[in-house]
Formats: sequence, structure tokens, C-alpha cells
Amino acid sequence: MAQPTAAAPDLYYDPYSIELNMDPYAVFARIREEAPLYYNEQHDFYALSRYDDVNAAVIDHETFISGRGAVLEIIKSGMEIPPGTLIFEDPPIHNIHRNLLSRMFTPRKVLALEPQIREFTARCLDPLIGSQRFDFVNDLGEQMPMRVIGMLLGIPEDRQRQITEHGEETLQGERLEGLATGEVFAEFIDWRADHPSDDIMTDLLNAEFEDETGTRRKLRRDELLLYLTVIATAGSETTTRLIGWAGKTLADHPDQRRALVQDYALIPQAIEEILRWEPPALQIARYVTRDVEYYGQTVPQGSAMLMLVGAANRDHRRFAPDGDVFDIFREPRAHMSFGAGTHFCMGNALARLEGRIALEEILKRFPEWEVDWPNAVPSETAAVRGWAAMPTLLP
Repeated sequence: MAQPTAAAPDLYYDPYSIELNMDPYAVFARIREEAPLYYNEQHDFYALSRYDDVNAAVIDHETFISGRGAVLEIIKSGMEIPPGTLIFEDPPIHNIHRNLLSRMFTPRKVLALEPQIREFTARCLDPLIGSQRFDFVNDLGEQMPMRVIGMLLGIPEDRQRQITEHGEETLQGERLEGLATGEVFAEFIDWRADHPSDDIMTDLLNAEFEDETGTRRKLRRDELLLYLTVIATAGSETTTRLIGWAGKTLADHPDQRRALVQDYALIPQAIEEILRWEPPALQIARYVTRDVEYYGQTVPQGSAMLMLVGAANRDHRRFAPDGDVFDIFREPRAHMSFGAGTHFCMGNALARLEGRIALEEILKRFPEWEVDWPNAVPSETAAVRGWAAMPTLLP
């Protein structure tokens, strides 16, 4: 069996380094060219970085499975994954659960939220008009996604902060047992059972499906609690990060920001380019079920494989002529920020809608800004990278 050839000694990617993950692109560019199959001896994982390799591997859910975790430290820990944790499941059980949830994220339900999202965004931004400062994360990015999930689920506004905090702890791996029970949602389920409404909570309470044993049934309480936790966690943190990166990226590219102010029709493609350029999740981790060969080297069964989304998204082979250039006028091509295949992000339309509304409403009020760098704070979460504070100075 061919052993991994060592990359140049100075070529090192540490996925746990918060500092490196805030700007990993010089390292990613070298990995793509010098070590398209990268092996990290210290943390014992392999990594793919070229777009075609990453895309194909993410889609190949039989070779690269999620059932042992989709985050490197969970795979390496060998811990038991609680059943029903959608992002840590494989087909066929994943398909059953995903199909059930996808009924909830219909285009009708997502688009119906636009007036409410816009109204909430305006409520966040209007008090700041005339001030000298606006923080993309603390003034909007943190609140908006959780409120939107609350609108979908039918959770009262005053309780949504509690769920946001629970979700952040879950993402940081501090509370997987809390995620397993989802008790944070228990009282809302009981209340909705007695007070049905047109929301996901009510839909999930009443949905019938055929489970893996062929039995037609409704969701058990523990399953429902877990689903709601997965929806809330996956749906809030990543969109918060997107809004923070939008603030930084458009400050760095004022000409393109000016183009958006002059033509809001460009905003959807700007959101795609921000997602490609600064993906909230830099990598997707998988467990390798069989020996597989890349570039003349064997990745042994039982290995952990990182698909480097942040590297794939800037691969010049796909995003010509230069993937390291931010360009909202770039010819649109699918990126990897929402994943691919069976685990393609179910909430992608919702995230895009939130990003579009956020940018429209911000640019309407604040067409120009500069980052207040002394007060900008990187997030301490390695799994979903971005800004805990992205304060800007307004002219």
C-alpha cells in the first residue's frame, strides 16, 4: 500500500487553528497545487482540495460516510452518534428523515417569510440611521437567522435567544448530549400540540411517513425534539457568519459595493460570490469506508477525510481565470458552500433569501462603510468560521 508522500515541511494546515481559518487561502492554494491529496500526520487526517475531487467525494456517500460524524473531532473521537442527527446520517435512513423535513422547506413556506424577515430587519436597522456605527453581526447577523427559524417553527420571539445559545454550544461540540435530547424545544412542542398553526412545528407533529422498518407512523417526541434542534442549529449560525463576511468583503471591494447600491438586481449573485469567497464552513469531514486511491496514493479504510470547501471554492480550474479574485460579475458556477449530493443544505433557499434581504436593507440605509478593525472579533467556533463582531464606521 502506497504511503502518503509528505508535503513540503512548511506546508501545514491545522483545521483547529481559529487564526488560520480566518484566512487560510495561501495555505489552501499551495495544498491544491503541491499536495492535492494532503495528509496531516499530527491530527491523522487526509484532505482533498481541488473542486472536482471535493465535489465527487461529497457526492460519494458510500465511500465517504457521515454516520461517524461530519466534524473531524467527532470522527476521531469514535463517539456514538445519537440516531436522528440528520447531518450525521447516511442513506437510506438519511433519505427518510431528509424527505420528511424537506416537505417543510417548500418554496412557498420560504418565500412567504419575506415580508416578516424584511420587517424584522428594518426594526434592527432603523434605530441606527444617523449613527456613526453599525455592527453586521451584533446589530443584525446574530438576531435575524434565529428569528427566521422562530418564524418557521412558530417559536415565540422572546424565547429565541435561548435556542440560539443552545445551537452555538452544540456546534462547538460542547453539548452533543443536549442535541441528542433537544429538550430545549420541549415546551414549544407541547404548546403547539394544543395550538396548531401554519408552521413547521405543527407540520412535523402531524406528518406521517414510512420508517426504515416499513412502518407508517408519526414522529416520536424524541425524534421531533432532535429534528428541531438540527434545523435551528444548522439554520442560524451559518447565516450569521454569511452576514458578517458580507460586511468585511464589501468593505474591501467598494467599487463592487457601489455597483450593488446602483442595481439591487445584482445582490443575489453577490451573495453567491460572498458564499464562494468566504464559506462559513471551510471543510466537510467524512469517515472512509474502503481503501481509495488519489494521485497514486492510497487512503486506507477507517481514515478521516476532510473535503476542503474553502480550497475547492477558489480552484482556478473551475473558477477561471482566478478563483482568488472576488468578482460579483463572475460567470455563475455552483460552489461547494452548501455541500452537494444527499447532504446538500436543505436550508439553502432560506439562507439566500436572508442574505439578499439583509444586503438590500443595509445598502438602502448605509451605502458606504469601513471596518472598525480594532473592535472586530473573530468567532471562537472552529466548525463555522467568521466574526463574533464585525463593527463598521459609517460616513
